[in-house]
Amino acid sequence: MKHLTKRRLAFVVAAAMGIAGCADDGKDGADGEDGAPGEPATPPVTEVSTVTNVEYIAHMVEEGQVTVEFNLTDEDGVAITGLENAGIYLAAKTDRGIQRSRDGSVGGSATFGGDNATEGATITEVDSGQYKLVAPMAAVQADTEGLIRLQVGGGDIADSPYIIIDKPEMTHTSTTETCYSCHVDYATSDIRHSHYVAQNIDGEVDFVGGCMVCHNNVPRDVAEDGTSLDTGGYAKATMQQLGHINHQKFEKDFTPTNCYTCHAEPVMNTSIAGNGCSDCHTSDGSGAATVLADDFDAREFHFQSSKIGLEERKEIRANHYTTTSAPYYNPTMDEWIDHKDVAWTSGYCVDIALFDNSGETPVQLNIGEMYEAHEVVYGGAYINNYYNDSIVARVIGHGSEGYIENADGSRSVCYGELTAGYELANLSASSRITIADTNWIDSDNEYGVSFTGYSDVVDPINFEKVQDWGRRHTIDENSCTTCHNNDTNYHKSGSYGDGGLDCVACHNNGQDRKGALSGPGFGPMVHSMHWGVGNELGDKAPEANSAASLNADNCVSCHADGVSLADVPNQYMLSKAYNEGNAGVMTSPITANCFACHNSDSALSHMEQNGGELNVPSTTEWFTEGTSESCATCHDTGKSFGIDKFHNFER
Repeated sequence: MKHLTKRRLAFVVAAAMGIAGCADDGKDGADGEDGAPGEPATPPVTEVSTVTNVEYIAHMVEEGQVTVEFNLTDEDGVAITGLENAGIYLAAKTDRGIQRSRDGSVGGSATFGGDNATEGATITEVDSGQYKLVAPMAAVQADTEGLIRLQVGGGDIADSPYIIIDKPEMTHTSTTETCYSCHVDYATSDIRHSHYVAQNIDGEVDFVGGCMVCHNNVPRDVAEDGTSLDTGGYAKATMQQLGHINHQKFEKDFTPTNCYTCHAEPVMNTSIAGNGCSDCHTSDGSGAATVLADDFDAREFHFQSSKIGLEERKEIRANHYTTTSAPYYNPTMDEWIDHKDVAWTSGYCVDIALFDNSGETPVQLNIGEMYEAHEVVYGGAYINNYYNDSIVARVIGHGSEGYIENADGSRSVCYGELTAGYELANLSASSRITIADTNWIDSDNEYGVSFTGYSDVVDPINFEKVQDWGRRHTIDENSCTTCHNNDTNYHKSGSYGDGGLDCVACHNNGQDRKGALSGPGFGPMVHSMHWGVGNELGDKAPEANSAASLNADNCVSCHADGVSLADVPNQYMLSKAYNEGNAGVMTSPITANCFACHNSDSALSHMEQNGGELNVPSTTEWFTEGTSESCATCHDTGKSFGIDKFHNFER
């Protein structure tokens, strides 16, 4: 028997009536009586949630209390009923900045529910999932402005995020974006206080606003005996102290005086004795009274300071460039002496030149004269073997170069002979020129402004061009300078610019450097020095360096455009850094990079089971041999177990 649903039956009846109407168009009949009213639909509600979403409605600041209205829904959008826990905090805007005292004398806080409920605090469920929270705060007045933070949840109702429901204009001039350039997605990390990261009412992260609810502009008062009082601000460490003082512990080439790194807008304080300035500057009575002009921009002031030298270094970098010729052989030369006091009348040379482009037309400078005047403190070049877009060997002896100053101001860096085996691959040159600034210090060329250049690639016999120089480099050009922001070098004239591309001149597949036994090549060394074993291999070993305070999972800090494992060249790298400094071994590339951080026996076993190799014997032509790594099969971006499932490549 065929069953008709009510909907189908209604359609059949309507169709029949329509047909009947066409056949006999009679008068409409009388309306029937209205049916009994149906029961109104009851929206679903829940008293349990794994996610609690807060929809802010309104708030009111009155004398002695703050009132907030909001809706709550669970992870499926169902209204949450029965809320019994909530907390609200107000850090007041005062003439000293944002302030909240623990004793409630400035700003305030209140909780409803829990073991420490505030007397007089109430929550009323106005409708299903709609609430009104009334929070007593004795110090609050009707005209009080401030940061107001709300959080609800407890018991079977999951805690909501901390939500900033109100914030005065120009509360702070550093931003979530500037902080997150280093502290990427702080809330997802295991770093201290990460669960306190707040959102605004639109669901966007308000990192600095959330911090300032507790880390005010005003420090917590301290008694004469050194104990903390409950007056003043909430925390001993103010927000400006966290930014100005604590960041000075970042031990390598970071300067808090590059204020633009954090402050997206000009700072608000214009008093030497006021918030921020007094963290670093101590003043006598007259100095403490100094008030600067309203349009004073402390960022520009520090940037232009000759003692700090940021502007000078920026101008040097912007106003100069270098060129690097491809290697060539000159069989007939005037006698020249190398740095080992050996005389030569022929040589394998590279020409380097320095130009000033501050005017309309670039002007070539005289490297030799500037070197004598100590304006240029380094100008040299190396000749390398090059294969498969990679430097695979340095084919010159250390200290065997000589400098020939040319009439046009260029310098020829020459070698009497190349090392045995240079004919096995093509040749390219790398060069470096370092210009001293006013604050230059003679310390392994960490200071000054350095320019690294790479030449075209030529064949090793006729020295004819084979290709342009190139290298797979997946690091954003500003990644290194975001943290290493003083525009100096790591060491040996290796600049942080262009994503550390300068470092590749020495740290590459074929140089086989020890790298403090951190990791071989460039990628593994960088990974390790920041988050692997190399993090504790500095001068202060075994003390970890500052990168340990950042989230290692957030690869987007450097790899802004992601990483494709399938694009990693199938080429070994020499790896004595993984072999206690003993040469003669090589490692497959993805294994080398991953092992820099994932160095447990189980992790290595997994890599080796899938074709990875660690410290296998190298051969004469190791750089031409393909590896058996199959890591990209499962772990390439987008795959079921892709690297992007375990590491963050998005901001």
